[in-house]
Amino acid sequence: MIKSMTGFGRSEIVTEQCKITVEIKAVNHRYCDLNIKMPKKLNSLENAVRGTIKKAVNRGKLDVYIGYEDLSEHAACVQLNKELGMEYYRALSELSESLGVEKDTSAYRIARMPEVLMLSEAQLNPEEVEETLLLAVEQALQQFMESRQREGEQLKEDILQKLAGMTGNIGGIEERYPQMVGDYRKKLEDKVRELLADTNVDESRIATEVVIYADKICVDEETVRLRSHIQNMEEELLRGGNVGRKLDFIAQEMNREANTILSKANDITVSNMAIDLKTEIEKIREQVQNIE
Repeated sequence: MIKSMTGFGRSEIVTEQCKITVEIKAVNHRYCDLNIKMPKKLNSLENAVRGTIKKAVNRGKLDVYIGYEDLSEHAACVQLNKELGMEYYRALSELSESLGVEKDTSAYRIARMPEVLMLSEAQLNPEEVEETLLLAVEQALQQFMESRQREGEQLKEDILQKLAGMTGNIGGIEERYPQMVGDYRKKLEDKVRELLADTNVDESRIATEVVIYADKICVDEETVRLRSHIQNMEEELLRGGNVGRKLDFIAQEMNREANTILSKANDITVSNMAIDLKTEIEKIREQVQNIE
């Protein structure tokens, strides 16, 4: 199975005690770059989350978002800073006496003073939510992997079609080669006859020139290697697994052979087919960059 490096997965688990939400999204990357954002109260569980994800993912830049909401009856409580409230009371009373105004020091007013009443969350024992958290991570991870596999299969089919098109171009180049040699021979004979007029043409000399030309433009080695690379890539795609790096290397080798064919081309038809080859190879390399 071919897997893309891009994907998305989400899960949400609600219990009597809490609600945990996990989202995983990824883009392509040379290595496994894992970035986890989670509430501080769950920080002690980060290594467990990281380990669970890394068992399933080899490459890609992953962003993991974990949300936690406490649904228990004692999720939050109000704390009273009694000493601070009494200090406010004494200060307000003293101020009233100093100004000679009516004292207004009700409990409600004092309670509105900074930090007299504070809302605090109940302490969380991470071990109590670890099982639920990891289950949510695994569910999001499953959805994430399924999306990667779907896109990976689409990439595979697209690359296989491009490889088939490349095979057709290679066949066209191989078929054109004898015609190029024949055209060159005829052109050379016509040129020599034009220059020498009625003088006999040295056929051996022409034959020698044609052989030199044929050797110069020969791309047999390049087309054979290209066919081998295409077959190798097809086999890797059909075999599946984590083949992204290997496919990228094969694509680089394909591009090298196509460049050599283009440099040897002394014919507009072959040049165009070689350019088409390079174009398809570049498209394949772009697709391969997304494969794990």
